[in-house]
Amino acid sequence: MHAAPAQQLDHEAVRSAADRIAGGIRPVTVAAAGPGVWYALEYLQHTGSFKARGARNFLAAHHEAGALPAAGVTIASGGNAGLACAWAARALSVPATVFLPANAPRVKVERLRGYGAEVRLVGDRYAQALAACEEFAAESGALSSHAYDHPLIAAGAGTLLEEIRAALPGLDTVVVAVGGGGLFAGVATAAREHGVRVVAAEPENCRALNAALAAGRVVDVTVESVAADSLGATRVSADALAAAREENVTSVLVPDTEITATRRALWEEHRIVVEAGAATAAAALRTAPEPLGDRVAVVLCGANTDPRDLMEPVGIRAGGRSHAP
Repeated sequence: MHAAPAQQLDHEAVRSAADRIAGGIRPVTVAAAGPGVWYALEYLQHTGSFKARGARNFLAAHHEAGALPAAGVTIASGGNAGLACAWAARALSVPATVFLPANAPRVKVERLRGYGAEVRLVGDRYAQALAACEEFAAESGALSSHAYDHPLIAAGAGTLLEEIRAALPGLDTVVVAVGGGGLFAGVATAAREHGVRVVAAEPENCRALNAALAAGRVVDVTVESVAADSLGATRVSADALAAAREENVTSVLVPDTEITATRRALWEEHRIVVEAGAATAAAALRTAPEPLGDRVAVVLCGANTDPRDLMEPVGIRAGGRSHAP
């Protein structure tokens, strides 16, 4: 087996990722949403989220380099990253072993198995599943993947910006939701090359990037938000913090009330059903302290959600939800 591919997040990495995953992912659809605003419908992507881009790039890069072990790939995640990893592994005929807490919803377990992954249920918290995943990787030699904190994962996500620009000439601003920062870091890296402004939207109580900017370093944050199931990272990646320090980036915090209202409005006005995390980006249009631009694209990044709660009375459910990267 050969050495792992080079790992650096820059525009060349994003361009390489675009070539690598071409034909393997669904090009994003961009739809007009209102005066000067377009939605990038990335929730239509394979597995229901942008995560498919990074997972496909991560595994394809290792495959090209001859660095995929016989034991395949492993990840601890019952969320979008786990689904994307299992899907990408199946596409390349690579074994995938996914670790989840034993109390993970059955629907997630069955969906992962539907992608051909071996699912191992360990403990009752994500941290326990992660520890078991790391032990498995060390013992088996399996390639360890991450939900967001890897240059190849972020570079794959950054290909989204190139597609949006191609579909929307004159783009000046893109709005993305931020959890651990993989999508943001990749998009911001590509956007910087083209002079496109990036608005990084986070829930007020789920603000790993905003807190890191304030502290001047990566810090741990508490997580309590209606969008915590997809944006609930306790810390942001170093690549995301580096990207956020560039001049073309604006950090915006969004209250849960706006996230909930925006998610409902997306359904009522456009018949779009997305996760609260995706609605966070759209909600930033309402809460940003200044106009965002003349040609603004809002990334609706994922739709792995239960639409039944859109029929519930407007309001925020009690409590936050545990992080499932």
